[in-house]
Amino acid sequence: TFPTTATGFLVGMDVQGTLQVTNSYPFPTTDLPSTDGHHDNNAASNLAAAAPRAKVNAAYQSEMIRNLREVNIDANNVGWYTSANMGNFVTLNMIENQYYYQKDLNERTVAIVHDVSRSSQGSLGLRAFRLSQPFMAAYKEGKFTTERLAPDHNHTEICADKEYSLQKSNLRHQDILVELPLQIHNSHLLTSFLHQLPSKPLTTEIPFPPDLAAVSLNYQNNQGAPLFPNFDSLDLSIDPFLEKSCDLLLDSIETHHTELNNYQYYQRQLGREQAKITAWQLKRKAENASRVLTKQATLPEDEWTKLFKLPQEPNRLEVMLNSRQVEQYARQIDGFTAAISGKMFAVRSNLIPGEAEP
Repeated sequence: TFPTTATGFLVGMDVQGTLQVTNSYPFPTTDLPSTDGHHDNNAASNLAAAAPRAKVNAAYQSEMIRNLREVNIDANNVGWYTSANMGNFVTLNMIENQYYYQKDLNERTVAIVHDVSRSSQGSLGLRAFRLSQPFMAAYKEGKFTTERLAPDHNHTEICADKEYSLQKSNLRHQDILVELPLQIHNSHLLTSFLHQLPSKPLTTEIPFPPDLAAVSLNYQNNQGAPLFPNFDSLDLSIDPFLEKSCDLLLDSIETHHTELNNYQYYQRQLGREQAKITAWQLKRKAENASRVLTKQATLPEDEWTKLFKLPQEPNRLEVMLNSRQVEQYARQIDGFTAAISGKMFAVRSNLIPGEAEP
C-alpha cells in the first residue's frame, strides 16, 4: 500500500552507447506476519528496498531473463527501478543496490526512480541515476573519513594517513549520484492501442467555456472519454505538497545538525587524547634523557599506542547522503514553486482586487 516502496529489475539493450530499457518486472513481494492485527509498513518498505540484492530475487531475476531469451525478447539486465515518496530516495539501501548492480552485473546499469507524489501532481516523475566512479572507489574501500589517524613509529608522533580520506579524494555529496538524461518512448503495443481507441480526438476547436462551473460540468460528463483533457495540472493548491516537502527538508537539516554535533564531540575527544599522548611522550623523553646520563637502558617511546586508544572517527557516508537529500528537497521545492508562481501570475487578475482589466 502507498507509500510502501516498490522495486523491480529492468531489461533492455545497450545500443551504441544508449541504454534502452524495454521492459520492467517487479520483484516478488513477501507477506509479513501481522502484529496484533496491524501490518508494519516500515518493515515492508525496508524489505522491498533491499529486494534488488536479495539472493532469492537474484535467482528469480536470472530465471526470468532465461525465459525472456526463449521468446526472443531483450533480456539483458540494464538496472533496476524503485518508487519514491516526496523525493525521498537518497538512502543507504538505494546506494547499496546500485553499487551491487554496477559492481557485480554491469557498470552501465542504471537506477530509475519513480516519484509517485510528483506524478500525482500532474508531472511524471521519472529520473535515472548511476553512481559516480570516484564514489564507487571510495565505497569499495569503505573509508568515508576526513582523516585516518595512525601512529608513526619512526618519529613517535601522530600523523594523518589520508590515503582514503575524503579530503584527498575531494569527494562531495554532489559527486555521489550522476543523473542521466531520460527520454520516454511509447512501445509499439501502446501506439497500436492509441490508434484503436473507440473515439478519435477532436480535430475542431473546442469552444471556450463561459464560466468555471461549465468546465467542471463538462469534465464530469466526459471524464470517461479517451484522451479527454485532465485539468488536475491546473490546480492552484500548493499546501499539501509544499508543506510536506518543507517538513522533510527541516527534518533532514535537523539530522545534519545532529551529525555535526557528533563530529564536534569526536574532535573534542580526539584533542584530549592527543594532549595526553603529547604529555606522555614529553615525560618519556625526559625520563630517557635522565637514564642516558645514568648510563641505563632507554625505555621505548612507542608504548603510547598500547596505553592510549584514540576515538574512532564517525563514518561520513550518512552525512553525505543526508546532504544530498537536502539538496534534492531544495531543488524540488524550487521547481514546484516556480510552476505554481506561473499559474498565480496567470490568474493574477482574479486574485488581487483592482487588477482586473476593464
